[in-house]
Amino acid sequence: MSSKFKQKEIMPDSIYDSIMVSKFINQVMKKGKKTIAHKIVYKAFEIVKKETKEKPLEVFEKALENAAPLVEVKSRRIGGATYQVPKEVKGKRRLSLAMRWIIDAAKAKKGKPMEQKLAKEIVQAFKNEGEAIRKKVNLHKMAEANRAFAHFSR
Repeated sequence: MSSKFKQKEIMPDSIYDSIMVSKFINQVMKKGKKTIAHKIVYKAFEIVKKETKEKPLEVFEKALENAAPLVEVKSRRIGGATYQVPKEVKGKRRLSLAMRWIIDAAKAKKGKPMEQKLAKEIVQAFKNEGEAIRKKVNLHKMAEANRAFAHFSR
């Protein structure tokens, strides 16, 4: 009885005609307030456009690509011990982790409107720096350190 989970199809957003942007808006959204999430993301993209003088969609996609992890560690209990086993991260999860890390890094900053914090985090990820990139690097280091336990993965 292997019933696969049917994933809901997400429609591309109206301005950039991108499914990625649409997913990003959904992750920014709090308590079902999608119009506010739209405003935040689009204002952040305007700021990104001013700062980088490039197309915001290209900057955003490059930022996601830079922040997406290749490996992660999963806890696995073998015998009486728990090991951090490195595992490869597949497509959709890579992107959702990258989006989540960029949004969380923006939320963690204080004192500025969300669109400015989000724009700054996207630009930093585009330049391969910032909080989301640091999180990815730390995860890769942890996976590298626990490479000896890779044979425990299923």
